[in-house]
Amino acid sequence: MDKRRNYILMLDTETANTLVDESGKMNMDDVLFYDVGWEVIDKWGNVYASASYVNSDIFLHEIELMRSAYYAKKIPQYFNDLRSGKRKLATCEEIHKAMAQTIKDYNIKIVCGHNSRFDYNSLNRTRSFLSQAKKRYWFAYDSIEWWDTLKMAKSVIAKMPTYIKFCEKHKFLTKAGKPKLTAEALYCFITRNPNFSEKHTGLEDVEIEKEILVYCFRQHKPMEKLLWADSKPKQKMTTFQKNLWRSIKQNPMMRV
Repeated sequence: MDKRRNYILMLDTETANTLVDESGKMNMDDVLFYDVGWEVIDKWGNVYASASYVNSDIFLHEIELMRSAYYAKKIPQYFNDLRSGKRKLATCEEIHKAMAQTIKDYNIKIVCGHNSRFDYNSLNRTRSFLSQAKKRYWFAYDSIEWWDTLKMAKSVIAKMPTYIKFCEKHKFLTKAGKPKLTAEALYCFITRNPNFSEKHTGLEDVEIEKEILVYCFRQHKPMEKLLWADSKPKQKMTTFQKNLWRSIKQNPMMRV
């Protein structure tokens, strides 16, 4: 490990609780992860460490929730992967500890994903759900800067005439007729393989999202990277914090 190098933790989660509401819209905020994969990389795509975990707290002990998983049909595949040793089975807190140790070992300050707000939500919601809101956040507030390859792609790839023509030719278009910016469509373009199909499993999706990051950096163009404009999430105050703040305003205390 070269301590002068800036390492990035590229991660991806697969989730349950993706239920459809009364309007027919899928809930993509209150999701709970059962699969998380990550790699320690640099901006050139070199890989220094990797991990693939199945969250036993959700995968084994929340059967009803697992039925709501968007890719529930892949459940038998996960059992095969666990038997073969391709993935590790661990509790949410064991996974949190393993990721925290990786971040410490490589002095990581940046976490990245494709549409990383989704991954940010799934990590937080899962930990909060399983701890009954005693542990609300996956990362400490000031410890990590979040990047998003979706924002990078919007800044760089989406504007390229070659990408627009590629999407039009191979029907990678939204309902509005605009080029898709899914990880799958972007990877198809980067590899010039329109028949590629995304695996939709944590570590395997990290592999293609990593290539999106590398491709964007190779263009040497200005691009938006931060998930939040000020680099930090807008974390909501807890009920305790709200009550404390209300009490302070109503009963000002002497500063010491």
